[in-house]
Amino acid sequence: MLREWRACTSASVCLVALVGCSGASRTGDVNSTPASAQRDSVTRLSEEPLDESYRYAEPNADLSVVGKVEHVVETVEEIPVPSSNVAIRRQRQLDSQHEGRGPGAGGDKYSYIAENIFVPVREQPLSTFSIDVDTASYSKTRMHLLQQNTLPPADAVRIEEFVNYFDYDYPPPVGDEPFSVNVEVADAPWRVENRLVRIGLRGHELHQQRPSSNLVFLLDVSGSMDYHNKLPLVKEGLRMLTWQLNENDRVSIVVYAGAAGLVLPPTHGDDKHRILDALDQLHAGGSTNGGQGIQLAYQVAAQNFIKGGVNRVILCSDGDFNVGTTSTGALVRLAEQQSKAGIFLSVLGFGMGNHNDAMMEELSNKANGNYAFIDGAAEARKVLCEQINSTLVTIAKDVKIQIEFNPAHVVAYRLIGYENRHLEAHEFNDDKRDAGEIGAGHTVTALYEIVPAGEPGDAIVPTVDPLKYQTTHVDDRSVDELMTVKLRYKHPNENQSQLIVAPVKNAPVQFEQATNDFRFASVVAAFGMLLRESEHLPDASFASILEIANATRGEDRHGYRGEFIQMVTTAARLAGEPLARKSSLAPFRRTPSSPTPAVTYCVPKPVYYSSSYDSFTHAPLLMIIGIVLSVILTLSATVAMVMVSARMLVLPSESANTQPDWPCTAKQRACVSQKPPVRAFRATSSPAEVI
Repeated sequence: MLREWRACTSASVCLVALVGCSGASRTGDVNSTPASAQRDSVTRLSEEPLDESYRYAEPNADLSVVGKVEHVVETVEEIPVPSSNVAIRRQRQLDSQHEGRGPGAGGDKYSYIAENIFVPVREQPLSTFSIDVDTASYSKTRMHLLQQNTLPPADAVRIEEFVNYFDYDYPPPVGDEPFSVNVEVADAPWRVENRLVRIGLRGHELHQQRPSSNLVFLLDVSGSMDYHNKLPLVKEGLRMLTWQLNENDRVSIVVYAGAAGLVLPPTHGDDKHRILDALDQLHAGGSTNGGQGIQLAYQVAAQNFIKGGVNRVILCSDGDFNVGTTSTGALVRLAEQQSKAGIFLSVLGFGMGNHNDAMMEELSNKANGNYAFIDGAAEARKVLCEQINSTLVTIAKDVKIQIEFNPAHVVAYRLIGYENRHLEAHEFNDDKRDAGEIGAGHTVTALYEIVPAGEPGDAIVPTVDPLKYQTTHVDDRSVDELMTVKLRYKHPNENQSQLIVAPVKNAPVQFEQATNDFRFASVVAAFGMLLRESEHLPDASFASILEIANATRGEDRHGYRGEFIQMVTTAARLAGEPLARKSSLAPFRRTPSSPTPAVTYCVPKPVYYSSSYDSFTHAPLLMIIGIVLSVILTLSATVAMVMVSARMLVLPSESANTQPDWPCTAKQRACVSQKPPVRAFRATSSPAEVI
């Protein structure tokens, strides 16, 4: 008994020592590390460009955020709380270690995007760009966040496509104009000293029957499309579109893999069973000769051209063109030539892992088309059913916007997004210069952040010396104008552009007084900037965006804005940002009136990890666990000792020669030569009694 008790006690003591030494050894390892190494491992994130000052802020400008600090939790002097930008960068680096998760991993290809910077008005008063109605970037980012549970690559985020994914309540056009122009100016939500200008276009709706359509489905059936979210989703989406067609429409199906072929010759839209049967027969396999397929599709479209109708090729692919005419330049030139002949192109992207986003965007831009990414049946229904007129019917082509800023009121400006749609100033009046198209009922939105004149921090360092002989006098009739918006467009069947001019008064409102659409569009843009780690949004948080998005959700008939809120929540979780904190409706707002302690933060001090697991931060927890385990084992040893003692007291030796220790009666003298009886125990509240 004594030996068993000693063994149990020794085991518990050894376990306590082992656990204690584990925590102490880890702590000792850290303490024995040189100070420089400790500083590198713990404050590694502080080397990131955290909370950079705004480009135009005063040297001593206060950087407090109104409504963002609920209470002070801890004061930290060495380790700064990382901004959302840094958290995103860390998470993106971790994701890139896994195949198919990071930028360019798994074969996805994106065009490089250099974020627009502030431009001094004195040097360049004109800003010119082509409109863009694509939405592929938004739906692909949604797939990253909600299906893949990863943050998107930075170059996968095109902010203008985020903003233009949503419809806004712009007034409809008046008379025969193809679209209306709406401008709204308010304070910038992320910096109160600046202004945010929203320029919105709304295309007219089709009040009569949609024009007859000549549609050619160009389908990629190569081996790379053999996934549930590729060819099967293509077929499901085109089935939806088929049910929207009528007897005036004609449909052809061209497929390409190792070679291109005509699967369905031109068929009237009311012969739906024939169209659906042709779709059902499609299977994926082989390499991808995309160039040959596009050539055949345009040939079929030209042979069945409908004058005054809709003539369009609908390309459905992952963009993995690996044989044939595969250079982007050759395909772009082909699409551009056909667009001049009146055959436009719609590009629908599918799948992830080898998706050539760069090529598909370039094709749609040059082919008078639009580009959407189909990440599920709901998006297919949106593009091919709910917005079929916007997708198929072009009401204006080569739409360009040029803004002239008044230097009396604007020091500098920055176009948010549209980096790959930039035009030179002289190209605005050049009718040979291709630009974007707008479909029936489409809304197009562009946002400018401007630095107003006369505000603190508006000093812009000029890149050239002031001009000596140029006048800066402004016409008295235009002295109150902030800027002038000019638009050029062509009717679909014409080659001469029309001009619209709209002056904008300098009458900004506070951000809280702006319309719901204005505020919602601003936080959608901020979300894209945050995902792109924009240097112009260093202090924004997902919690701030979420607050305004919830407040401006509105009716949300189709649930798109609610889905955006879900995306913001997921991105915050992936970036490691807590959302349970209060903020005002202007959470980015900076005010110079309330000072901010330099080392005070509104979230608990985070644990920063080096390249290895720094378990020294959990040494106290390990010691507590060790003590609890030692107590449990000691109690177990005591219970075991008591049970052994009870057994030795109750059960005698089973040897046949052992004299029994109970008295024998006269009738039981023979029991001496017998084994002791088996003793049974009855469980009672008192000590066990023998039966």
